[in-house]
Amino acid sequence: MREKPRNKERLNHIIEAIDNIFEFVEGKSVEAYQKDKILRFAIIKNLEIIGEAAYLLTKEYKTEHSEIEWSELIGMRHVLVHGYYQIKNEVIWATIETDLLPLREKISALLSQE
Repeated sequence: MREKPRNKERLNHIIEAIDNIFEFVEGKSVEAYQKDKILRFAIIKNLEIIGEAAYLLTKEYKTEHSEIEWSELIGMRHVLVHGYYQIKNEVIWATIETDLLPLREKISALLSQE
């Protein structure tokens, strides 16, 4: 039986997904994002990965590191997966512009403590 990824690996998954998103949107505008179906799906998939990785962190770890709003990451994943029909391009783009860089910095700081 394969060993489940540990917290550090989950944090690395979050960093990788954030980096993917930044790579995908580099030089792109919100208008380009809205017109490019493949780009939208790529961004959404990586946001789902962020939420799933957060969900799979141990409860103890999330409690110990409550400076990150894990429930928001997980909640967004649930909307993207289960409420796919409610996805708003403006919300996704705002998340990219305002939330991902600070999240990346916080996750990187956690990884430097590991």
